Amino acid sequence: MYPNPLKEKIRSGDLVLGTLLPAFTPHIAGAIIGTQADFIWIDTEHSPYSTEALDVIPVMARNKGVAPMIRVAWNDPALIKKAYDVGAVAVMVPQVDSAEEAARAVEYAKYPPEGARGLTPSWTRIAGEDFNHVIKTANEETVVVLQVESRQAFDNLEEMAKVPGVDVLFVGPLDLSASVGRISDTKSREVQEILKEVPRLLSGSAVVPGTTCGETSDAQEKVGWGYRYVSVGNALAAGVQHVQGAMETVRANAPG
Repeated sequence: MYPNPLKEKIRSGDLVLGTLLPAFTPHIAGAIIGTQADFIWIDTEHSPYSTEALDVIPVMARNKGVAPMIRVAWNDPALIKKAYDVGAVAVMVPQVDSAEEAARAVEYAKYPPEGARGLTPSWTRIAGEDFNHVIKTANEETVVVLQVESRQAFDNLEEMAKVPGVDVLFVGPLDLSASVGRISDTKSREVQEILKEVPRLLSGSAVVPGTTCGETSDAQEKVGWGYRYVSVGNALAAGVQHVQGAMETVRANAPG
């Protein structure tokens, strides 16, 4: 499906929900896509894989109206270009700390004249989309998600939001916890105060606040704080937790 409606949902202020793709296989991707998420988060930053491992998964998602969001390993033009060329609707760039870094990410993500990205979206051949049409209109679909993962990034948040082409500023609680001296304690007061402040600072701008939540209650809280772009849970982690709980219950209640 081209164009994917993700950008229009963001611009309209709709609540946009996604979830993590825990493994890069079509069977698992098909199940995750079937959750009716607005986007699937495909992580090539911390996983041992890069875009070469994705094969047709981004196109599978597109064909179901789900936006593939690929997190690249760094604010690097080669990585960002390859992510969009394999089919990403959105690219997430980690550890962006300033307006200058934000502007570079946009430059790498957009075709001229808005940016400097090279032209060859290879995913169109798999999807059966018109190559030339996609090139001429891609900037209208492309979503740029920048991660706020440090105190420095938070201090520069309003300047980053002024950079043309930035769609989402996405708070990463885990890295943020390290930056504020509470490493791995994402529930700490220091982290939660920043999380609560971000939507207020972005209010009135065209940039949407985003974050990631492991639990339903956490996601509901963050939506109440003003977050409109939220990753919810992990199907693998939830499945493992369910199976582990089931086994403990069966063992505890087994006769003899």
